[in-house]
Amino acid sequence: MPKTISQFDWLSILVYFLLVIIGWVNIYSASLDDTARSFFDLDQIYGKQMLFIILSVFLIIILLSLEAKFYERFSSIFYIISLISITGLFFFGKTINGATSWYAIGSFTFQPAEFAKVGTALALSKFISDIQTNIHSLSHQFQAFIIIALPAVIILMQPDAGSAMVYAAFFFPLYREGLSGGYLIVVVIGVLVFVFTLLFGPIWVSVGATILVALLFFLKKKRIAGLMASLSLLIVAIALSFSVDYIFENIFEQRHRDRFNIVLGKEVDNRGIGYNTNQSEIAIGSGSWFGKGWTEGTQTKGNFVPEQHTDYIFSTVGEEWGFVGSAVVIFLFIFLILRVIHLAERQKSQFNRVYGYSVAGILFLHFFVNIGMVIGIFPTVGIPLPFFSYGGSGLWGFTILLFIFLKLDSDRMSFW
Repeated sequence: MPKTISQFDWLSILVYFLLVIIGWVNIYSASLDDTARSFFDLDQIYGKQMLFIILSVFLIIILLSLEAKFYERFSSIFYIISLISITGLFFFGKTINGATSWYAIGSFTFQPAEFAKVGTALALSKFISDIQTNIHSLSHQFQAFIIIALPAVIILMQPDAGSAMVYAAFFFPLYREGLSGGYLIVVVIGVLVFVFTLLFGPIWVSVGATILVALLFFLKKKRIAGLMASLSLLIVAIALSFSVDYIFENIFEQRHRDRFNIVLGKEVDNRGIGYNTNQSEIAIGSGSWFGKGWTEGTQTKGNFVPEQHTDYIFSTVGEEWGFVGSAVVIFLFIFLILRVIHLAERQKSQFNRVYGYSVAGILFLHFFVNIGMVIGIFPTVGIPLPFFSYGGSGLWGFTILLFIFLKLDSDRMSFW
């Protein structure tokens, strides 16, 4: 076997193909109808997905054939092209499900946001590797945040909140490269204040925050040193709490408000906005330990779960393959994410390491949010399950994201 071929991480490649194949098997079941003729019937969703998978193989060959330095050298170009492609949607995009996130050429459509994540990951990796130091200074942090925020804001304006939210995954590589954990704490506190305000109102949240900050302050040994920080945190928390109602009513769309209210238990709407999640939970719960069998899911065959072949594909896994099958899929995803982190840690190149952590962060956020959405612990935000959900844009975007890193890893100078 040639040296370059032997250096590829075949274990990651194997897990990739396992996920893609299992995904197609469930797409087949979720989209099967009485008019089906063959696995390659391009009039059927599963036939189109099979074509996307075959084309992905050629895409992989191209990605692994290019020099590893090619991706670092042209990272800025990829990022600029990404920004242009998602900005062009405001002029030439097609609106689907309320978001202008697609280009349409005849019957073919593609979503540039799926590829913009790759461009952003490359640009962020290039920036951090160029400064040749940990990202401690405020100037470097600000520049890194701008690289991440530009595509996220453009996508949010389409509006596509789900795809924009994925850019939070880039805090993972930033944290690995020295970003203070204080930022993460502030974000977590902000989310908690937001959720608790929706549940209990700003008055009770402000009282609770005041008591909590007072307790933390008096438990500290250096009381004077922590006084200003404690007061500043309290003021920000109270200000955010009293602004939650305005943000929720004026910035969020009605569909987003409804989904938050359902997840928080403030509303029950099993026939309206909560229908998808409710039917998905029924499908997964009915699968029991070993499932009903391939193509035998009653919820799946009855088309009770809308968009089941896309964002809700995991409900097919739960119904037809049961707890055991679901656990296998979850294990494969976790294994792949941890494997990417392991590979990232053995890189001598900072560019490679940052890019690897970006890949792991993006895969984890998609995996966590999608499955959380399907089982009802997260609002429906339209995030696909990597390598599983139907669609060429998603499959190719994740394929490019992963195999660029596997090419970078094959070029490393250290082995294990």
